[in-house]
Amino acid sequence: MSRLEELRSMFREKLRRESPEPAGGFDPRDTERLNDDKYLTRVLEHCDGSVEAAAKMLWATMTWRKESKANDIKDVVRMDYVEEGLFFPHGRDLDGCLLLVLRWKQHTRGRRDVDQLKKVVVYWLERLEREEGGRPVTLFFDMEGCGINNVEVDIVVYMITLLKCYYPKFVNQIIIYQMPWIMTAGYKLLRGLLPAPAVQRLRVVTKDKLGEYVHSDQALKCWGGTNDYVFRFVPERGAKKHVTFADGLDTSKGALEVIPGDCLTFDAAGSEVRAGLVIVNSGGGDAAFKIRTTGPEKFKVKPKSGVLAPESRLDVSITVLPGFDAAVAVQERFLVLATSVTGGDGQKSLEEIFQSANVSEFRLKCKLAGKLVSKSPVMDALEKTLNKHSDLCRSVDALKIIQLATLGLTAVTITVSYLVYGRTGNRYC
Repeated sequence: MSRLEELRSMFREKLRRESPEPAGGFDPRDTERLNDDKYLTRVLEHCDGSVEAAAKMLWATMTWRKESKANDIKDVVRMDYVEEGLFFPHGRDLDGCLLLVLRWKQHTRGRRDVDQLKKVVVYWLERLEREEGGRPVTLFFDMEGCGINNVEVDIVVYMITLLKCYYPKFVNQIIIYQMPWIMTAGYKLLRGLLPAPAVQRLRVVTKDKLGEYVHSDQALKCWGGTNDYVFRFVPERGAKKHVTFADGLDTSKGALEVIPGDCLTFDAAGSEVRAGLVIVNSGGGDAAFKIRTTGPEKFKVKPKSGVLAPESRLDVSITVLPGFDAAVAVQERFLVLATSVTGGDGQKSLEEIFQSANVSEFRLKCKLAGKLVSKSPVMDALEKTLNKHSDLCRSVDALKIIQLATLGLTAVTITVSYLVYGRTGNRYC
């Protein structure tokens, strides 16, 4: 048996034995990749040929893709962020791989919503995966003229995590162009996130060395090249409008009751930030439910869907995933869909039932209990490092002022001593 067949067999066996974490199974568009030899080969190469590790990566990838709705990212991404051109693809490196440019000078921390920027990252990775047919791309971090407040480190960490865990063999090189010395701490963090093979493909280049990796006709003029390209967003074919859960809509209530009915309150539960939801079926027949959210990548909802017997209730746990700020996560909303299940629906999947039935909707906002805030440990560590760096810079500036003052006093002392010496006529020498 070839390793590809062994990988398929191992994954399908795991699928028979275990239920995927996202209720309802994986997205069929992802499971179809099991028949794609090229994709499975990429996964195996990404995992250094280990079939077991490749099977685990496939499972984790399909779980993340289902939870984050990666296949339908065009429905939820903020297109105004995409069209600004903070991230855009253009030009190719000497290996012929497309450059995905991250122009950080156009960004200021706090100006844009970080979670929405993460969706922009997924949008471009998904689009380039399709357009390039899975061929690797080169990340080009344009750092010219950047300071600490320009680079959103959480976005960089998120992108590297995605490429390391969910996009196999999708990076050719990582080029950091014109990195300021003040970003040294961030560079060390980036190196620490990368596996050893990726560190070997990490390049820190200046304008005079860029030609070793990108030909001049592919490099923009601002990089010292001859390419006069100016970013203009070109929509992908079949792009859809961004969909949100609107306010002010009437809630249709059927046999199911949702508690609480208007707002989820998130509170600390040990090291987690969690909210509880109770679904009650007070009717005389079975009822199906399904839970959606405007921020699927931020929450773990368990269970996400199911069928309740008459006169029964179900506790649903909603947890903010590690790495997300709870104060930002609670800006999202939840939608609970409910419908009755008739005798003829027994052989149908939940998706089929909801497509053909009258559906009731419960819309829920979110809030925090008190001033609870959950931050990424990586971001906390980096913020401390940056604060120490800022303190050090202030100390260096103060030391420069003291040195200049000392030099000035020394010059005055020498001048006065010389004048006094001249007036005494060398009588004391």
